Amino acid sequence: MVKIQKIIKDKKQFLDLLLLADEQEDMIDKYLPRGDLFALYDDNLKSVCVVVPINGKTCELKNIATYEKYQGKGYGRALINFISDFYKNDYKTMLVGTGETPTILSFYQSCGFENSYRVKNFFTDNYDHPIFEDDIQLVDMIYLKKDL
Repeated sequence: MVKIQKIIKDKKQFLDLLLLADEQEDMIDKYLPRGDLFALYDDNLKSVCVVVPINGKTCELKNIATYEKYQGKGYGRALINFISDFYKNDYKTMLVGTGETPTILSFYQSCGFENSYRVKNFFTDNYDHPIFEDDIQLVDMIYLKKDL
């Protein structure tokens, strides 16, 4: 049975999973303390995500990760559905930023996100090493938005 819980303390215990989606720990350290961390369990831990307030109307999904052997089984989608419902009375819009990889962009689009804007050279300017996803080097951050 799937259970999702908000984690209040010891958020760094989930670092191994968070690093799957954001592979530089000092970048995670910038948002984890002020973000809400949610963990999805199905018998054991499968996925986590972090949501950060941007302003009174907008929040951002900063990190979502599922252990590789459980990917493609709907856990990420279940987390997005949960947090969308969880925040719908607090925020009007949810943002998510990601690299320009077709599989990830289509996943977010299938979860109700649509293209919003781009931050040029985000990955090359903010990470101390090249970041690759699906053999594609990430350069720009692509932001998508979803009405809650």
